[in-house]
Amino acid sequence: MASSQPMGGTSCHLVLSIDEELAKDPKIKVPERYIRVDQEPPALGTLLPTIPTIDMIQLVSVETEDSELEKLHSICTEWGLFQLINHGVSSSLLEKLNDEIEGFFKLPFEEKMKFAVRPGDVEGFGTVVRSDSQRLDWGDRVYMIINPIHRRKPHLFPELPSSLRETLETYLLELQNIAMTLFGFLGKALMLEMEEMEELFDDGMQSVRMTYYPPCQQPELVVGLTPHSDATGITILHQVNGVGGLQMKKDGVWIPVSFLPDAFVVNVGDILEILSNGVYNSVEHRAVVNSTKERISVALFFNPKFEAEIGPSTTLLNANNPPLFRRMGMEKYVKDFFSRSLNGKTFLERMRIKSEEGTG
Repeated sequence: MASSQPMGGTSCHLVLSIDEELAKDPKIKVPERYIRVDQEPPALGTLLPTIPTIDMIQLVSVETEDSELEKLHSICTEWGLFQLINHGVSSSLLEKLNDEIEGFFKLPFEEKMKFAVRPGDVEGFGTVVRSDSQRLDWGDRVYMIINPIHRRKPHLFPELPSSLRETLETYLLELQNIAMTLFGFLGKALMLEMEEMEELFDDGMQSVRMTYYPPCQQPELVVGLTPHSDATGITILHQVNGVGGLQMKKDGVWIPVSFLPDAFVVNVGDILEILSNGVYNSVEHRAVVNSTKERISVALFFNPKFEAEIGPSTTLLNANNPPLFRRMGMEKYVKDFFSRSLNGKTFLERMRIKSEEGTG
């Protein structure tokens, strides 16, 4: 999902709120637990590929739908990530959302602690730490399941400051419409039955992650969000304060993602790669931090219903296209995902059917 940062059900929890002095003072050494020198450097230079865009107006227009649908299919196959423009969410709502989320992270630590991750849980404010050797991401986050509504934890979303809660609710409704529209077109591009995507994703499991990345005077030593692919259908990311940091891996190289004004970044998740039987590509991505500026983002994760079964669409399978992935109930899929640490696309690989060699 990072996806939200996955945590195990038996773990202890540690609420992180990185000391502002630590973030600003170059004389203070980065604590050992945050040092991540194992990270690959990003690509440099001016000839980096441009992140593709999808225009929502053209996608839903009768005149341009076919060409934009073909473009969407090609992007999800080759890139697994695109910027969505002309999506219809007003600038005024986005500005209000930005103000509310920034306001939340400026609350006193004691106020944010009311939303702290509880032992054995994965939702709330903070980072779950399962071992003394675990390396930590340079960031504070709040992760919550927000749909279906009866799955909302009573001490989390309902207890948010009322203005933030109301704005998030409005934003969620807008993005639910966008996500279902995209799922419809993705199903059409894959030549699935129209009802299949709707049955899977309508009123499905949806969650939100708000993340605050403080500046770090030695950004090369830390990582904001560990490299991973999202265990979702799709993820829709909004960059709150205009500070970059998202990077995607393409052809083995890390590429910075420069957001267009008011655009959303949409990425294919593992579930869509599984559903498409490997036609679409769930993209590995990470967040790096800035040496002088804080970065804030909000991601919404769109998944199938808890009652659904995850697996390649039977519509796509035949003798020449056997299933590449196992089938699993969504409830178990979510539980398994949250029991492991973020680590590239390893969770997706666990779902892959391994070919039996040397038999027969």
